[in-house]
Amino acid sequence: MFTGIVTAVGRIAHIESGRDSARITIASGKLDLSDVGLGDSIAVSGPCLTVVTLGADEFVVDVSSETLARTTLGTKRMGDEVNLEKALRLSDRLGGHLVSGHVDGVGRVVERIERDDYVQFQVEAPLELAKYIATKGSIAIDGVSLTVNASRANDFELMIIPHTLNETTLGSLIAGHHVNLEIDLIARYLERLENFSDAPDAGAMSLENLKQAGFVGP
Repeated sequence: MFTGIVTAVGRIAHIESGRDSARITIASGKLDLSDVGLGDSIAVSGPCLTVVTLGADEFVVDVSSETLARTTLGTKRMGDEVNLEKALRLSDRLGGHLVSGHVDGVGRVVERIERDDYVQFQVEAPLELAKYIATKGSIAIDGVSLTVNASRANDFELMIIPHTLNETTLGSLIAGHHVNLEIDLIARYLERLENFSDAPDAGAMSLENLKQAGFVGP
């Protein structure tokens, strides 16, 4: 699990492409690798990847065909920058929101508007994901935890503060760029509960029960 609080911007140093997969070497930038071991997880612009080789200032990950096809990692080139976050420890502060590192789909930046030191983005989401994106809800964009300012049929707006623009890759986004989207875990589980309401034992935990308990609004 992750928090969506990016701690460093890394760079794609090398890509070794296979028939159905890739092995990517990532220069870690200011990410502290002293407590990282082989097999640990690092979120790379959203997707959770496993460290298979470790150096002083770089690490190597294997990327499956599924991840290459369903995220923007399949379009990355040597020299491209990526957002990095090490896996959450139970003792860490949860500054963003719970992020799994399992990308749900790829969105597209429709518009970038400069507003003083802030930037307002309009992002188009795949229709099958749009229903999970709520105004004032949480979403992860390229691994960054963000609050949705407004949501419509299949697009939504974000207001990005200067710190986030400077410390992540979001500052370089322009109209036409594609981004990894991960919807809020709560929305995913609530849909599962609602769709499971006809099951024989659903009375033990259902959307209606959650509403009655005060966990879900009317």
